[in-house]
Amino acid sequence: MKKIIAVLILSMVLSDLPAHACTSIIVSGKATPDGRPIMWKNRDTDTYQNAIMYFNDGKYASMGLIDSDDPSGKSVWIGYNSAGFAIMNTVSYNLIMKDTIDVRDREGIIMREALKQCATVDEFELFLRNHAKPLGVETNFGVIDAKGCAAFFEVSNFTYKKLDVNDPAIAPMGYVIHTNFSFTGDANSGSGQIRYKTAEDLFYQAAQQKNLTVRFILQDVSRSLWHSLTKTDLKKSFSENPAEQIFMNFTDFIPRYFTSSAVAIQGVKTGENTDYTTMWTVLGFPLTSVVTPLWLCMGKNQPSLVTLNKDFAPLCNKAIALKQQLFPIKKSYGENYININALYNGAGTGIMQKLKPVDDLIFEEATKRLDSWRDNKNFKQEIPELYKLLDQIVSAKYMDLFGL
Repeated sequence: MKKIIAVLILSMVLSDLPAHACTSIIVSGKATPDGRPIMWKNRDTDTYQNAIMYFNDGKYASMGLIDSDDPSGKSVWIGYNSAGFAIMNTVSYNLIMKDTIDVRDREGIIMREALKQCATVDEFELFLRNHAKPLGVETNFGVIDAKGCAAFFEVSNFTYKKLDVNDPAIAPMGYVIHTNFSFTGDANSGSGQIRYKTAEDLFYQAAQQKNLTVRFILQDVSRSLWHSLTKTDLKKSFSENPAEQIFMNFTDFIPRYFTSSAVAIQGVKTGENTDYTTMWTVLGFPLTSVVTPLWLCMGKNQPSLVTLNKDFAPLCNKAIALKQQLFPIKKSYGENYININALYNGAGTGIMQKLKPVDDLIFEEATKRLDSWRDNKNFKQEIPELYKLLDQIVSAKYMDLFGL
């Protein structure tokens, strides 16, 4: 009985962790197999409906992830622009210990502003330095550019500290991970330490295998069911009977109940056309969605599944509908318990088991085409056909597999 009570108390304490969290990494081009930098973010928020939006109202055109209830795109949560500059963030909870500033939660607004006017990491640093204060943020901004520069900026209302991902003294493995604390903040505060350790374990193994790729990040990290503290892997916890409900505690994994999307932006090599920058987007809950590769050079003509259709993006809506099957408990703290059998089971009929072949197909087709486009000056003419194909495949598969 004491053990059961302890588990329940732990669950209640952990459930109070912030919904606005996120897990992220920047991988220097020095550490990736193809020499191109990658930035990734699992976005955690209680705004589950997300969409992709194109902007052309600044010095540079841009594209980013927005909340669907923000149709004007006032805030962007990860994105990149036509100069090849990309930005994301994770909220920090240990940079401002005594906050008397009323201006806050402006991270998305700041990122939208930066995409309008910044072309490089250096320009972003100047942007931070010269911006009106207080900034209204407590966050870790991650940025990369087309010159091979990559850095995290740990930023509070009036100050910032830069962590250069290309500096071996800071990033000996060629990457820097962030969750919801800052390395330059208070060492006894913050959150996301368990997710950080999980990500650290996964990325270290991948680095040893020279497998720091977009596909590894989105398929194996953003959807990882490994827990570094308890040493459990939920993928191995299912039963043979697909009709049986097997509930497992789902607290502080990299994908969380509050994860609304996963995005990995793959930059370009120095001197390469910035049009090849690719925004690999898993819109909606990562365990019930599939990847969509996006290119800014297509302007407003992005896949219909990931852009706003009235109040939501269709793919995000489908992913949210499937998510409900994983979390049928609607009472207090029900979000802490996942029906793992609905995701994986011995019959192979779990949601992720059905979606994995679709995700594999998209990665393989898009990667093959992207590799060929890098030697084709007219490649932009071929993107609409791929977008159309992806829309058709994903729509048909969700209907065939799930009736959605």
